[in-house]
Amino acid sequence: MRKFEKISLKQFIKDTGLTEKEYNEITLPHRATPQSAGYDFHILEELTLKPGEIKKVPTAIKASMNSDEVLMIYIRSSLGFKYNMRMCNQAGIIDSDYYNNEDNEGHIFIAIQNEGQETINLKANDRFAQGIFIKYLTTDDEEEITSTRTGGIGSTN
Repeated sequence: MRKFEKISLKQFIKDTGLTEKEYNEITLPHRATPQSAGYDFHILEELTLKPGEIKKVPTAIKASMNSDEVLMIYIRSSLGFKYNMRMCNQAGIIDSDYYNNEDNEGHIFIAIQNEGQETINLKANDRFAQGIFIKYLTTDDEEEITSTRTGGIGSTN
């Protein structure tokens, strides 16, 4: 089943330092139109990004999906075109087994960089990234994989 959820309040406070008030104001990702492929992610609090600056942005969101699917995360096109904002890894790959991992519950973080010449100011609840669910294929002759994810970001080396 594909769906977005908030991380727990406890994980939220640990990861962001924000309060229950901000937790209750989280907007789950959603599509802007019926034909939109991407689910818009909203920024939790006001953010200023100076030219050349990089920030790791917590979303307070986790995503559940089928085992043969991936959630691809991209910067919103308008921010890339207008302000030259980029994701540090260009595209985020959220595997289905990242959901509810023991390190961070599957909390999705998005690292962004301002590669433009002007400071970028985002207000709380502005849309800044988008996620697209994609079904993927594997090779027919793949050897059996027996390892399992136990951690969060970078845990599979």
